[in-house]
Amino acid sequence: MWARFITRWVVGLMFFMAGWMKTFQMGPLEHARRLFVEPYAETWIPEWLLWASGTAVPIVELVGGALICLGFLVLPASVALGGVLVMVTYGHLLLEPLFSTTSHIFPRLVLLVLVLVIPRDHDRLSLDHWFFFRRDRWFQPPRKSATSPPPESAE
Repeated sequence: MWARFITRWVVGLMFFMAGWMKTFQMGPLEHARRLFVEPYAETWIPEWLLWASGTAVPIVELVGGALICLGFLVLPASVALGGVLVMVTYGHLLLEPLFSTTSHIFPRLVLLVLVLVIPRDHDRLSLDHWFFFRRDRWFQPPRKSATSPPPESAE
């Protein structure tokens, strides 16, 4: 329970804070211009795609990071953030084929994979658990225990 909670919060904060800075301090359009459009202008990637992805990344990081911290819709948020990691990895390697992923990309990847690998039914400190796992138990009839006496016959 605690391993997934702590891992969720660490990776969630890493993405959330990056998204916060890119969204509210830099701005999504400036982020797109400075980190996507200008550096990749001479690559095969169309300009419209650079603008679209560069503008979307800060919002995906912000929302995905918050969702992972809260433990709500963790699987879709993790997949979206994993997509960001794949895109960022490809972008860095496109410009510099021997780019080192150890300081920025790899720690986020490892923590994100840990969140996905640790069984989610052990994560009782998440909104997913409260909304989805507990709800299923509320609507199921109680199980009979092995120690309960058998029903009496009507003979």
